[in-house]
Amino acid sequence: MATTMKKIFLFVLLVITTFTVLFGSCSATVYTVGDSAGWIAKEGFYHEWAKEKVFYVGDSLVIKYDPHVNDVTQVWGALELEFCDTFSPKAVYRTGHDVVTFTEPGDHYFISSNQAQCILGQRLDVLVVHDPSRPIPPPPPSKILPSGEIYRVGDSKAWSVPEDNDYYNKWSEDKLFHVGDSLLFEYNNEINDVLEISGDLEFITCDPTSRVAVHKTGHDLVTLTKPGVHYFISSETGHCAAGLKLRVVVQASSCGWTITQSCYFH
Repeated sequence: MATTMKKIFLFVLLVITTFTVLFGSCSATVYTVGDSAGWIAKEGFYHEWAKEKVFYVGDSLVIKYDPHVNDVTQVWGALELEFCDTFSPKAVYRTGHDVVTFTEPGDHYFISSNQAQCILGQRLDVLVVHDPSRPIPPPPPSKILPSGEIYRVGDSKAWSVPEDNDYYNKWSEDKLFHVGDSLLFEYNNEINDVLEISGDLEFITCDPTSRVAVHKTGHDLVTLTKPGVHYFISSETGHCAAGLKLRVVVQASSCGWTITQSCYFH
C-alpha cells in the first residue's frame, strides 16, 4: 500500500513539475516602463531601460503617469519617434495606467504627445520578436480572409520607375481596396525590390528604416490583411525619390470574415 501511494505521489509530482515548466517557458512577461521612475522626460533613459531586455510577442508594457498632464502616443515609424511627430498616431493612451500587449513582432514606437517632453527624452522604441517556445496558433476559421480582388500594381507599367513622379498615386486613387484583396508586384528582381514600411514620414522621405516586410522575388503577391494605410517603396537608390512608391488605403471587408462567405468587391 505504501509503495502504491509513493508511486501516485511521484506521478502527481511529475505532472505538476511538467506543467510548471511548460507554462513557465510560455508565460508572457509584463514590464513596467521605466520601472519605479515611470513615464517621464529624461534624455536617453528609455533607451538604456530597454536595451538589455528581450521583448516577445505576448509580452506587455505597463505605462504609468499622471493622465492630467501626460499621455502615451504610439506612432508608426522611427522618423515619427525621432521628430516627435504625432500627426497620424497608431494609437493614443490616456488612462495613466496603460497596458499595451504586443500581438506582432517588429519595432513599436511610443512618445508623449507633449512635444517638449518628447524632445527631452519621453520616447521609447521596443523591438519585439517571436519566442520559439510559444508556438503561433493558426487563425480560427472565423478569421480566415475572404477571397478578394487581385490588382496588378501599375497595370502595364508594372513596378518600375515611372516617367510621371505621381504615377502610382494616380493609379491607386480611384480604386477601393478591401481586406482580402491582393497586390501583385512584377519587376526585375536584379535591379529592384518592394519594401512595405510603416510610417507616413518614411513614405514621404523614402526612408526604409521601419520595414514591415521585404519582397524580392520579382513576382510578389501581397495580401492586404488589415484595414488602414499601407505603404510600399523601392529600396534601390533613387527609385523611390523618382516616384516608385505606392500608398494604399485599405477598408474593412464589406462581407465580414466568415469562411463560408464568398466575397466579390469589384
